[in-house]
Amino acid sequence: MKIVILDGYTLNPGDLSWEGLQKVGNVIIYDRTENEVDKILNAIDDAEIIFTNKTILNKEVLEKAPNIKYIGVLATGYNVVDITTAKKLGITVTNVPGYSTNAVAQMTFALLLELTNQVGIHSNAVHAGEWSNSLDFCFSKTPLIELSNKTIGIIGFGQIGSATVKIAQAFGMKVLVNSNRSFPELETETLKFTDLDTLFAQSDVISLHCPLTEKTERIINKSSIERMNKGVIIINTARGALIVEEDLKNALNSGKVGGAAIDVASVEPMPKENPLFQAKNCVITPHIAWAPKEARKRLMKIATHNLKAFLNGDPMHVVN
Repeated sequence: MKIVILDGYTLNPGDLSWEGLQKVGNVIIYDRTENEVDKILNAIDDAEIIFTNKTILNKEVLEKAPNIKYIGVLATGYNVVDITTAKKLGITVTNVPGYSTNAVAQMTFALLLELTNQVGIHSNAVHAGEWSNSLDFCFSKTPLIELSNKTIGIIGFGQIGSATVKIAQAFGMKVLVNSNRSFPELETETLKFTDLDTLFAQSDVISLHCPLTEKTERIINKSSIERMNKGVIIINTARGALIVEEDLKNALNSGKVGGAAIDVASVEPMPKENPLFQAKNCVITPHIAWAPKEARKRLMKIATHNLKAFLNGDPMHVVN
């Protein structure tokens, strides 16, 4: 059985093993495959099993690769695969849910703490000699913000949103949640489910943990920002297209938004002309919230189990 991994480098830049999949069949690994139909088809060749992370398998590709029986998406999001066409062609498509929950929740607070405590700026100042030359025993380059008793609005209450709530409560924060479903039985003095308008109006921090849908696309825009508190902090570890980046830039530069930290962008890799490069107090990381080694090991393990389950006639995590 021929197994092709179209873009394996991001998952495994060399610190993991493909051994689990290699025990199942003949594995051909491409670090990267360009998103051009001919190049994708050339890589797929006559393989029955395909794994992809961000390489796009659209209708044209799927219809021209008749041997494909199974596609494993090496991520939770599976919009890179035309699942409607795949289903018509009898191709099973699976994803890998839940592998990065703790990692992304952790990164959410790493980003938030960078904005509130500016550890990097102060460390750089010390290394540059500013503390050694200081007349006082301490100094600060920026205002510092304490999270206790602040209100964080969390949009989305899946596994990552739920994990983020627990961390926020551990910091002594009050939590407002907006979700497709509310859970009154979970509400406490520090956790309330609410509508978006209330969340925007009352939050000191807003963190995005919702999927990208027609309803949530561009949810952070000029209009919604106008309904927020002056100085609000916005965190995005979900999907770049949840934010109108030009509107966020303008709000950061005007001071309406006090700070933003994003791990995702509307186009990735992030082009140099992205407006957030011209924004004040904007921390940007290169879509790495999901990527600690521990999380990637879980992803690899679940992806291997997905394939074995399919081959045993009992597929799991099927998305089509």
